[in-house]
Amino acid sequence: MIRAMEERDLPGVLEIYNDIILTNTAVYMNEPQSIQEKREWFAERNVAGYPLFVFEEDGEVAGFATYNQFRPYPGYKYTMEHSVYVHKKHYQKGIATKLMHELIRTAEEKGVKTLVAGIDGENIGSIKAHEKLGFEYAGTIKNAGFKFGKWLDLVFYQLQLTGPKER
Repeated sequence: MIRAMEERDLPGVLEIYNDIILTNTAVYMNEPQSIQEKREWFAERNVAGYPLFVFEEDGEVAGFATYNQFRPYPGYKYTMEHSVYVHKKHYQKGIATKLMHELIRTAEEKGVKTLVAGIDGENIGSIKAHEKLGFEYAGTIKNAGFKFGKWLDLVFYQLQLTGPKER
């Protein structure tokens, strides 16, 4: 079930995020976050009005998704970069795709024009999943990150939406 994220979900969200930080290159961070950092993140996103969703399965947070403004300048107010993460126990269940559909629906409702995905260049699964959702390749920043002793390329994909009715 997809629903709005609540503060009580933050330990599950943190578990997913910290595991990703420690085990793969989906996030170019090296140190796990604290529950306080996740609380601040949650509060900031809520105040800004950005969507925060969880996928709950058997009372447990199996995945989460959000988006926020691509860059903090007024000219980017209709361009959002999204994040979707799934607990490793729940891979290959279609949870990320379901969360993406909810993010896209919400972005359309809120007048977003462009939804951006920043994906590690070696994450072929995520690239293919985004392509199936209609995202198109937008470019690569070579050697954008360094993690696990190697340089990483960051690829960008974008999905064009309807955009705002009025600017």
